Amino acid sequence: MKTYSVLFAGWLACQVVSPLAQAQLGYERPPINYGSYTPRDQVAKLQTELESGQKELAFDEKYGWLPSLLKELQVSPESQTLVFSKTSLQLHKISPRTPRALYFNDEVYLGWCYRGDLIELAATDPENGAIFYTIDQNSTTPKISRDRGQCLTCHATYRTQQVPGFLVRSIYPDNNGRPRSGTRTYATDHSTDFMKRYGGWYVTGRHGSMRHMGNVIARDRSNPEDLDRDAGANLESLEENFDTSRYLRPTSSLVALMLLEHQSQMHNYIARLSMETRIARHYDRGINVALERPEETISPSTGRRIASAVDDLVRYMLFADEQPLPSPVSDKSAFVEYFVSKDNPAFRQDSKGRSLYELDLDKRLLRYPCSYLIYSDAIDALPPLALSSLRERLNEILTSDAETVEGFENLDLDTRREILEILHETKPGFLKDA
Repeated sequence: MKTYSVLFAGWLACQVVSPLAQAQLGYERPPINYGSYTPRDQVAKLQTELESGQKELAFDEKYGWLPSLLKELQVSPESQTLVFSKTSLQLHKISPRTPRALYFNDEVYLGWCYRGDLIELAATDPENGAIFYTIDQNSTTPKISRDRGQCLTCHATYRTQQVPGFLVRSIYPDNNGRPRSGTRTYATDHSTDFMKRYGGWYVTGRHGSMRHMGNVIARDRSNPEDLDRDAGANLESLEENFDTSRYLRPTSSLVALMLLEHQSQMHNYIARLSMETRIARHYDRGINVALERPEETISPSTGRRIASAVDDLVRYMLFADEQPLPSPVSDKSAFVEYFVSKDNPAFRQDSKGRSLYELDLDKRLLRYPCSYLIYSDAIDALPPLALSSLRERLNEILTSDAETVEGFENLDLDTRREILEILHETKPGFLKDA
């Protein structure tokens, strides 16, 4: 009896630790085992193919392994965005005159620096969120190496939903791209006020009367947050800022940035739901053994924990807190056309030509406010309990006959019906009929 009491007390202690602390600390322990886990993401697959000789990368004299990596990972160079803040691994290579270029698709992110020693890669694993890698630009053979924890200093915090994840930061940069001392920094997504976005980034595109923090330096040391936002507004060329010929494209697409913001946190919410569920069920099984209950008994605390993570994911997925666009957004880069075309390998549309990839850019980001990352492998790989809860909650919202659903007033009845119809054709069997 004494042994039972001690065991139960130990498991109970694990249960009452705050979910925040569990999520923050638990990914290096069972059942997650982040550091020792064998990834199944797209970069890991390419790494295996390179090591086995199934594939080869071509080295470019100007860009190193970058063009070949983009091709193999199906990442369009049109997705290029440029960041000049010193907020990443190769900070000594980054400045307003030599910004870092980022490229991405639905699952993979690449960072390239002019005369950089490395190309940074990050990919979404179906189970364990963001996995980080580098490839040596000075090596005669392409060798992809997995990060062993250095990246998690920034990429596993409250800014990433407490899981290994992605983030887009906005800062008040000085002349060298360093964050001004004493100033605020923002992790931005589609819910962030436009005024707080893109500090330390270059931005090309039109956005009317809206203002952001991009394209400018915080020059006033005594009042560094007093940016001249007008000077950085509605730029279509960056040639006066730096030598754009050094880069694959001369632009830093505003639309690409808006999508990058959205999907970075979307990945994090999916990973959080997966990890929260697996950790909670792991604790449940220990308690079930101690109490001699059936193995699959689900505790009330586990149910609440999963429901909370599902609600957060669904709100984000359906853009419930999206900041409306007071002015239309336009972008002359080729990325916009690429993103909504069949050239984009991830693109899907229904028999009426409707797609969750379709952009609005007038009042909001997407024409149909449901994240296209609902198609991601990470959604399908969710633990059964999490996946069924997610599907049930989405069904509840999208099949409602009410004109508006509380908490999702951004979706009127017609829009919910259209999203449901699109999903029935493009992700068949995922949701029920209305």
